[in-house]
Amino acid sequence: MDQTNQTKRGLVLSGGGARGAYQVGVLKAISEMHKKHAPNPFQVITGTSAGAINAVALAASANNFRLAVKKVEHLWTNLHVNNIYRAGYFDLLTSLVRIFFSLFNKGVGRSRPIALLDNSPLQELLQNVIQFRNIQKRIDAGYLDAVSVNATGFSSGESVTFFQGREELKSWRRYRRIGLPTELGVEHLMASSAIPMIFPPQWVSREYFGDGALRQLAPVSPALRLGANRILVIGVSGNPRKKLNLDTTVHSPSMASMVGHLFNSAFIDSLEHDLEIMQRFNELIGFVQNEAPYTSMGSMQLINLLAVYPSIEFDHLAAKHIKDLPRAMRHLMGRVGANEDGAGGSFASYLLFEPGFIQDLIKHGYQDAMDQRSAIEKFFLEDDI
Repeated sequence: MDQTNQTKRGLVLSGGGARGAYQVGVLKAISEMHKKHAPNPFQVITGTSAGAINAVALAASANNFRLAVKKVEHLWTNLHVNNIYRAGYFDLLTSLVRIFFSLFNKGVGRSRPIALLDNSPLQELLQNVIQFRNIQKRIDAGYLDAVSVNATGFSSGESVTFFQGREELKSWRRYRRIGLPTELGVEHLMASSAIPMIFPPQWVSREYFGDGALRQLAPVSPALRLGANRILVIGVSGNPRKKLNLDTTVHSPSMASMVGHLFNSAFIDSLEHDLEIMQRFNELIGFVQNEAPYTSMGSMQLINLLAVYPSIEFDHLAAKHIKDLPRAMRHLMGRVGANEDGAGGSFASYLLFEPGFIQDLIKHGYQDAMDQRSAIEKFFLEDDI
């Protein structure tokens, strides 16, 4: 397959725990806008946290886009909490005891990194369902240029993009952001999805890594570095144009509410800020090209950018599904202030790996993409849809 044309499309999949199911719905709609056996339409695929899992799964089956999306959908729709982390009373108590005893060891876990939840089931699941060896085959066959996974180094404080791609793609270094060519494996996905204090950090090569959204100052940058100049972003932030809803309660925010805001800051705010900056650069470049067409812009160029955001609030949707969690997790959520009346729903939405919530997210993602069908088809205008 010849992909030497100038236009290179990139797909950016943000993080967000269980919220990543929303991306599956959007991708399902996009796949139906292409021919049944069409190959992957993105030359570059990048992902963070749950988005990293989706990205690598798509890359492994890049020769058939619709089939790849069906595989990812099958993975998500068959999930339960116990496929991702251990959520029994004994498991939670054991983790809390380990956290307590770490206080007598300068806050460091003695046998393994400390965290609230043991996500070893996720590692086993990923090893079984993703054919990592197929990634290089798809790259060599020309179905994509590169796929990348973002993680944050706890020792270096750097946002690291681990990428697997064509030989001509080289590493890069910017302020607290580096790109490293590597052969992607399950350890990179575990590192990218290791939400601090919730899931344990993962050792990769040189240091322990955690969730890639933590210090990702420019979430779209890896796609640009890997050659994309037309980018589709699938966010998981809920409706960014929602009206301000002031809470009339007078008590202080619960722990779940505060943690939810911290998670939103890590997973959502940096992406929206980066998109806003890109849009401003596009406006500036467009202005210069119109007013001074002979002015050199150096390496700067217009980036065709399309973002698909949820039209619903994940917080309220998650609150309705808290009852689906295993009993021990329901009790934990209730203790920290995440309950069915809507309070703390944002925190719960990151850990609610249960079929009801996941299927609702996929359904809404599919509908949101169909509502933007004309814009999405325009994005792929040069392709045979």
